[in-house]
Amino acid sequence: SSMRYRKLQCVKLGTNYREVTRVVEDRVPEQLKSGYVVVKASYVGINASDINFTNGKYQPGVQPPFDVGFELLGRVVRASDDVPATHQVGQAVAMTSYGAFAEYRVCHYKHTIPVPSDDPEVLPLLVSGLTASLALEQVGELNRHKKKEVVLVTAAAGGTGVFAVQLAKLAGNHVIGTCSTPEKAAMLRRLGCDRVVNYKKEDLKTVLKREYKRGVDVVYESVGGKMYDAAWKNLAVGGRLIVIGFVSGYQDSSGWSAASSSSNNNQGGLSMPARLLATGSSIRGFFLNHYTHLWKKHLARLTKLVQQGKLVSVVDPADFVGLEQIPAALDYMYAGKNRGKLVVRIDTKLRRRIASKL
Repeated sequence: SSMRYRKLQCVKLGTNYREVTRVVEDRVPEQLKSGYVVVKASYVGINASDINFTNGKYQPGVQPPFDVGFELLGRVVRASDDVPATHQVGQAVAMTSYGAFAEYRVCHYKHTIPVPSDDPEVLPLLVSGLTASLALEQVGELNRHKKKEVVLVTAAAGGTGVFAVQLAKLAGNHVIGTCSTPEKAAMLRRLGCDRVVNYKKEDLKTVLKREYKRGVDVVYESVGGKMYDAAWKNLAVGGRLIVIGFVSGYQDSSGWSAASSSSNNNQGGLSMPARLLATGSSIRGFFLNHYTHLWKKHLARLTKLVQQGKLVSVVDPADFVGLEQIPAALDYMYAGKNRGKLVVRIDTKLRRRIASKL
């Protein structure tokens, strides 16, 4: 008989995950189509944008019910006869496709990426690591003149921020990182961040004006609101601000509409077009799915850096278990508690190893 499994589905549009999702049952088909594999989930990754997906922002016109979640790490437990040796039963694989919040996934083997293991430390490299690596290189054009640059990373202690900080440092730059707690600040210093700004204690705009009179060359910006405002107003000549996201405007949906965007209420000072013109600076958007052709190359590079001990894959120590705890994990993230990548253990037989002490 075909095997039953559980998955999370969005049943109505909205950002309150507990309210808009529910666990439903599905089945693994008895016959696998040509090229198909069955992957058993070990861990799934939590992303701030999970609530944008259930809010219908990434697939306009989408109607519930639909599957949710972007990142899964697990093992191949069944494979059709024509699947290559790289994806045989027992192989650890990662998946970054819509519908990752499930105990099992049935898909074409080409939609999975073979990885060294299903340890939780592999998970951050996927969406969070790739976003930092690709955005800094492709959109931020980091070190485009082969000179040391000043790089500002907002939400620097978050899942993708910790990668942006480390990659910018590995490339020989001066890095400023913002965060909200002393614990996060200490972690950022250990990761090599040159200037940590705990925005609960210091005002970013003041720090930039006082200590970085020349301005900032590259901004890795995922917060929006006041952070975004401080960043674009302090871009150096030729500076590039990369919009990774605007997490401060996700829960109430405000970040998506023009009226609330802080760039419009520009109390005094140059307008945005005037400032961009005067400094030759630019604001650029980054969306990971536009760069699928470069994922393999960048993932291989990130994996190698981790294996060489040059890059730390930071997994938050919180131990959330099972699909039912995904809403609680998102609450934890939106309460600003996570340090590095937040993961949820789906395979309850796996003992949670304590993450690297950072």
